[in-house]
Amino acid sequence: MRRRLRQNRAGAIDVGVGRGPIRESNGMPELTVARDERSLADLDEVRRTEWMVTNARGGFAMASVAQVLTRRYHGLLISAPRPPSERWLLLAKLEARVITGTDAFELSTNDYPSAVHPTGYRFVESFVPSPIPTWRYRLPDGARIEQSIFMAPDADTTFVQWRLLSGPSDLLFEVRPLCTSRDMHVLAERYDLGEPRIDAYAGGFRLSWSGGRPGMSLSTNGAFEVLPDWYYRFVLSAETARGLDDRQDLYMPGPIRATLRRGDGVGLIVAASAGPVSWSEWSRHRAAAVERRSTVPLPEEVEDPLARALARASGEFIVRRGHEQQSVIAGYPWFTDWGRDTFISLPGLCLVTGRWGVARQVIWTFAHYTRDGLIPNRFPDVGEDPEYNTVDASLWFIHAIDRYLAYSGDWSFVGQDLFGVIAGILDAHERGTRYHIGVDRDGLLAAGEPGVQLTWMDAKVDDWVVTPRIGKPVEISALWYNALLIAADFADRLEQRDRAAHWRGLASRARETFNRRFWNEALGCCHDVIDEDHVAGRIDAAIRPNQLFSISLTHPILERSRWPAVVRIVQDKLWTPVGLRTLDPAHPDYKSCYRGDRRRRDAAYHQGTVWPWLLGPFVTAYVRAHGDSDDARREARELLAGLEQQFFEAGLESVSEVADGDPPHVPGGCPWQAWSVAEPLRALVEDVLGQGPPAARRRDGATVANAAAAVPR
Repeated sequence: MRRRLRQNRAGAIDVGVGRGPIRESNGMPELTVARDERSLADLDEVRRTEWMVTNARGGFAMASVAQVLTRRYHGLLISAPRPPSERWLLLAKLEARVITGTDAFELSTNDYPSAVHPTGYRFVESFVPSPIPTWRYRLPDGARIEQSIFMAPDADTTFVQWRLLSGPSDLLFEVRPLCTSRDMHVLAERYDLGEPRIDAYAGGFRLSWSGGRPGMSLSTNGAFEVLPDWYYRFVLSAETARGLDDRQDLYMPGPIRATLRRGDGVGLIVAASAGPVSWSEWSRHRAAAVERRSTVPLPEEVEDPLARALARASGEFIVRRGHEQQSVIAGYPWFTDWGRDTFISLPGLCLVTGRWGVARQVIWTFAHYTRDGLIPNRFPDVGEDPEYNTVDASLWFIHAIDRYLAYSGDWSFVGQDLFGVIAGILDAHERGTRYHIGVDRDGLLAAGEPGVQLTWMDAKVDDWVVTPRIGKPVEISALWYNALLIAADFADRLEQRDRAAHWRGLASRARETFNRRFWNEALGCCHDVIDEDHVAGRIDAAIRPNQLFSISLTHPILERSRWPAVVRIVQDKLWTPVGLRTLDPAHPDYKSCYRGDRRRRDAAYHQGTVWPWLLGPFVTAYVRAHGDSDDARREARELLAGLEQQFFEAGLESVSEVADGDPPHVPGGCPWQAWSVAEPLRALVEDVLGQGPPAARRRDGATVANAAAAVPR
């Protein structure tokens, strides 16, 4: 089940609240984001837009641009003791106050049940989210203060710095840490948490909580005073809108005070971490964070500003799993690493960006978790066994291996270490495996049983599976055919001729059946599911985007003459500027918006809601259907243009999980989603810009040797 509380799926240029002109940075056109004083004065606007920094371990810091806590996941230190999972929120925020003579100015903003207090957002004159989130405040006396936040790469440590940029005099500055210790999914009040122990030391303190809750250290170059207090009943407005519990209490161990001096390049620094922080490391960590968030992992000839923006965003999703493995976070803030999401995202996150060693590690990680021919649907966030309720993740796994080989040429890894895994997956599917997944006599793959959601359209509320798609879903047939031919090619290279012939024969039978039974002649497109509920001849003819995969994979199963018709109907019925609708608006089950409580959201999740990641297969199919011509590539780029606006909405400088089916297509779901970044990036680089695997091998000398060195063997 995806959408539930524990693991819920469901140099900048001033551009105000919308897209501004594209600016050149280091000679390259860039999409950049900033907020100006006018837009920052709109509290509703700066509640909705969010910033985030990550640490490549699954940990992160995030909040609204106004620094109001609106989600249960908002905080300055969310750590991952067992990366990338079991994440705990330890430091919620830092309440800042400036004292000038007899006046005091609060720089923070909070939502309480009957008031917004204080209202420090009114003093913010600018905000930029990159390379590290930075706010500039202007006080009534003319003083200007800068605040910045970053996380140390590969460490559960967040640094926050304040500097006095200009003003009539030095300022007395006070910071009050608001702390907790809770599973990031579960809100807590004072009676849940108990009273922590404070151990003060020179340069900071440590909090220790009872009941096995993790503690936290806070280091500072200011002066800390033990003066504990509780702040009660913070209202989290995003949780209210989602129909979930929305109150929390936070513990304040005591204030930190310092004098901010004009011209001081350091100012006040506060670091939250698992242990005390050495200040000699601060500048090194900051430089590493800036470098990590500034890197555009594309060749110099790729000047497209959307491609560069997507590539810059791609690194946030690559995380450590355990001590030596790497994986892909499906989305922030609430997802962990999901098998399906990982291997749909892998080509965009790791292959077109040249991270071939990372791709190899991710593939190697999941290869070890294969069970009964399936790879995990997801790794839970609290250390339980992986879940295997997916029919397509293993097929996407095989597809990703093929693409990895196309980019890296690393046949020794694929042939020696992965071919047996691939053969085991296909053999299990032929025999039949969990959830009635198995090959029918017609060569197609059937799957599903009541109460289980196995395809990517997997919304479930309690016992209600919204889109069960039991039978033979169109994209599963396409993925199955693709996997058979990939495996047959690999078997040929290993001189396993009998296996290659068997898989090709099965693929030929599947293709003949597919083109005879899936084609809807009346509409000029593919049915979504045939033999629905395992009843021969029962058809679900709903117009959905899943049929695109019959064209967009390495080995398309659909007859070439039918490609233009499929692309045309998808464009006419499902395309929007920010992604594809999941259902034709003319269908009686279509839902126009994705909002409300859990049941309303899940009812809309795949019943009309727009998904940006589907722009990837759509662009690939569009270019192929139009003959891979220059005109087709230009038109496909125009179809992606609306995605640029996503960088200025919701999760800044990234792409959200979903959007409303009807205009204005308000973003929703996870504000930062891996495949929403990865698939448009892959299609833009490969299909529109023509930088596919052969070009990648020519431009990058780090091929097989470097990829192989990245994996423990």
